[in-house]
Amino acid sequence: MKIKETWAVAPRVTLAAVVLFLAFSASAVTSTVEVKVTVVAPPPCTINDNQSIDVDFGSNIIANKVDGSEYLKTVEYNLDCQNGPSNAMKLSIRGNSTTFNTSALQTNINDFGIALRANGQPLVINDWIKFTYPDKPVLQAVPVKKAGATLTGGDFSAGATLMVYYQ
Repeated sequence: MKIKETWAVAPRVTLAAVVLFLAFSASAVTSTVEVKVTVVAPPPCTINDNQSIDVDFGSNIIANKVDGSEYLKTVEYNLDCQNGPSNAMKLSIRGNSTTFNTSALQTNINDFGIALRANGQPLVINDWIKFTYPDKPVLQAVPVKKAGATLTGGDFSAGATLMVYYQ
């Protein structure tokens, strides 16, 4: 499974514009437009040294043992932020969740997903969790299946984007 990393910071933008337009039958009145913008550059942060985060479950997953706890793996990643405006941060995994578990990424196999946890608790896909840098959340991934489903064998994959923002 690959979890793609992305660093994004929402810049603060202030935009003030005044436009005045008056139209009369044969003449037009114009006015000056003033635009003021403040762009705050993102502070230097790097997720996993700008490399993909791979979680390898190996080739020995037995379909009838997939229960949401068997085959649990820690997601190894690093987060390096220098001179940020704050240590208050938030993290999200952006991707497609399964229809049966909002904390599980959909794989290429029906009724089969990879559930994610942050600090031992379910990490809902596309939701945010807050943390204080440098104490980043411990992420874990574990195969799950829809209740009552019979899984077919084969290679599987899932992908997502790890996002970190300053609060």
